[in-house]
Amino acid sequence: MSAGGARRGFAARPGDAESWIKAPDASSRRGDEPSAFTARLTIDVTPALRGRIKVAAFQRGITVADMLRDLFAREFPADPGESS
Repeated sequence: MSAGGARRGFAARPGDAESWIKAPDASSRRGDEPSAFTARLTIDVTPALRGRIKVAAFQRGITVADMLRDLFAREFPADPGESS
């Protein structure tokens, strides 16, 4: 516990969800798109599903991250009026 007795969690809950969603991360791993906005997404999957995802990415000759980005882009296309 901290000196004040209050316990601080892993991440603070945002007060305003919209601004929290659009806030840029401190750093980005992708250097190929210097002006691109990126955000980290963490999900829990079973070990079996994780294995299937990794095998599929390997068979396609791409990284898991790139394969999932493509999947998300297909499944959740940007609205025509929305800026990306």
